[in-house]
Amino acid sequence: MTISLAFLLFLIIAFLISAIRILNEYERGVIFRLGRVIKTKGPGLIILIPVIDKMKKIDLRIVTLDVPPQDIITRDNVSIKVSAVVYFRVLDSRRAVIEVENFLFATSQLAQTTLRSVCGQAELDELLAERDKINAQIQEILDLDTEPWGIKVSKVEVKEIDLPDEMKRAMAKQAEAERERRSKVINAEGEFQAATKLADAANIINKAPAALQLRYLQTLREVATENNSTTLFPIPIDLFTPFMEIAGRLKSQKDVNEPVAPEIEAGK
Repeated sequence: MTISLAFLLFLIIAFLISAIRILNEYERGVIFRLGRVIKTKGPGLIILIPVIDKMKKIDLRIVTLDVPPQDIITRDNVSIKVSAVVYFRVLDSRRAVIEVENFLFATSQLAQTTLRSVCGQAELDELLAERDKINAQIQEILDLDTEPWGIKVSKVEVKEIDLPDEMKRAMAKQAEAERERRSKVINAEGEFQAATKLADAANIINKAPAALQLRYLQTLREVATENNSTTLFPIPIDLFTPFMEIAGRLKSQKDVNEPVAPEIEAGK
């Protein structure tokens, strides 16, 4: 009697060990009964029929998939290596088990081919400047292709773009030339603005000659600083105006009274 009771207790314990499963909150179990899917269970305590039922556990948490560097030739014939990272999760456990043999491996291979395809259709400048656009294109393609597997691709990020050394040197020269061009343009704009202001100042002084005298006095004040041993005495320019007018009249009279050359008279 004791042996029979012990044997029965052993059978009960073996049944419980093979029949009871515990799933975490982020796990789901796809139950197969005699090879056919009956339902998806979890989380919590799951009871299976030994030998008849089999369970496939699926993790519903977001998976971070690292895409290794891919050799890519861009549309402008530049050889580069591009790596990326893909974030996805399983939404439908049943389809993730039935529709694809290994959804993790399949998603990884699909991410690699999609990365090569999308980056190969873009130029190098577009890859470097419009990375968000490239990420969105890859994410849209992956999400559309993995949707029948019950997988949702939430985000794709191009992680690194490895350029050849020759291309890095060429880009450095291009950036240096661009900076030099901007510097020349800025200098030219400064010269143009300075010339414009000087022309405006000349027009103002032409309309008001007294402004030239004021500017002259201001310059003398700036020159005669405290530590300067030179003493400057400003001379009003208006004092020379009568003498200049007299000299002009004398020159005009001299030109009028000057005799005509003999050669001009003979020509007449």
